[in-house]
Amino acid sequence: MRRVILTTLSILVMAAAVMAAMSMPGPGHAQQAADGILDIKEIKSPSGITAWLVEDHSLPVIALSFAFHGAGAALDPVEKQGLSILASNTMDEGAGEYDSQTFQKMLSDHSISLSFSSGRDDFGGSVKTLTRHSEMAFNLLKLALMQPRFDADAVERMRAANISRVRNSVSDPDWIAARIMNDAAFAGHPYALNSGGTLTTLASLTPDDLKNFVKTRLAREHLYITVTGDITPAALRKMLDDVFGGLPPQLPLPAVADMTVQNGGQHAHYDMDIPQTIIQAMQPGISRDDPDYYAAAIMDFILGGSGFGSRLTEEVREKRGLTYGIHTGFYQMDHLKAYTVGTSTRNESAAEVIELIRAEWTKMRDTPVSDTELKDAKSYLIGSLPLALSSTDSIAGLLLGLRLENLPIDYLDARAAKIDAVTAEDIQRVAKRLLVPDQLTLVTVGRPEKVTLTKVVESLPHVD
Repeated sequence: MRRVILTTLSILVMAAAVMAAMSMPGPGHAQQAADGILDIKEIKSPSGITAWLVEDHSLPVIALSFAFHGAGAALDPVEKQGLSILASNTMDEGAGEYDSQTFQKMLSDHSISLSFSSGRDDFGGSVKTLTRHSEMAFNLLKLALMQPRFDADAVERMRAANISRVRNSVSDPDWIAARIMNDAAFAGHPYALNSGGTLTTLASLTPDDLKNFVKTRLAREHLYITVTGDITPAALRKMLDDVFGGLPPQLPLPAVADMTVQNGGQHAHYDMDIPQTIIQAMQPGISRDDPDYYAAAIMDFILGGSGFGSRLTEEVREKRGLTYGIHTGFYQMDHLKAYTVGTSTRNESAAEVIELIRAEWTKMRDTPVSDTELKDAKSYLIGSLPLALSSTDSIAGLLLGLRLENLPIDYLDARAAKIDAVTAEDIQRVAKRLLVPDQLTLVTVGRPEKVTLTKVVESLPHVD
């Protein structure tokens, strides 16, 4: 679930903008500080549970996002791949005295949105409710966290859906490319496993496995919470203890090792009879707390992160018509920082596109970005931030990303100045450090012509 908003500054804004456009209803005007940025308060409950709060009383809507940091799919044993995802699918399928049908009807009848999700690093969820139904919404969340039923029929229904998803995915070339990339770039690490589960592991998971998941992973010491909307600090303090106070205060979680992208320079290929070749590439990235991060984010925006208008789009799509789209981005996880590029093209032009990617890597290293490119990137990244702040749930999700990245509460206030301070020289220096054209871990799916392969993948890893 994590890192969707905060992988790069450009992705932060664009992803949140999409979320905002899809979210109904919007919040009106979130409470702002004197300088126009959100007024974010840190609230602590009597028992010590903390949350970030942005009050907004213009509409009777409350949104809450939360995550248990470090409790995600990276902890799933090899023989239980898919455990975290199945838990996230079933925790709202009945809790306490309410079976799945009754629980879901209570949510629907009161227009309450409640869901759980799992990423590789974190396990969490969200609630969105009208103020008048907030007591019920938060009580249902509490039940789902403290007394999930994991009834056999609900588990079987969700298991069947996940197995069907895996079976359908093996015909999706984009999914296949991502699966092979994970196996190659994350080799020997839990990140290489299939967080969605394999056909074998999903079939073997039991309700007891799910109960043990909740018992061993969800504790207050790992909990991050953000809230936006029509709730006061006093009401939030009470709610935090009511909903989350019954969780264990501490639970030891297994350690996960740090790593870097593996198999640099390797080109792994999976043969598939399709008219286009899927191309994915990855290399080591940069940490959020690195002093060069903002320069790297602007570099990415100019190179490919902005989509239309980027150098790669101009060279590969506009000038040559070789693709419908090409995009780059930073990939942030707790134990890995990566930089990625992805596209698709006709089989006969795959070799040319791969060389164009490498050429743009080299150009970014060797030639400073223009004044216009730098100005336009800064203007967009600074000016479009409000798009990420246009609904209660998008704000709560964005703030949760900030907390999980261990960014300060005044991050949004300082962000514009740090972007504006980046120079063309900074970008070129960072490009020389990060972009190594011949060390890309490369994956293709299709039948590309005139490419040099170093590894042919015969069977998909972590599927059966």
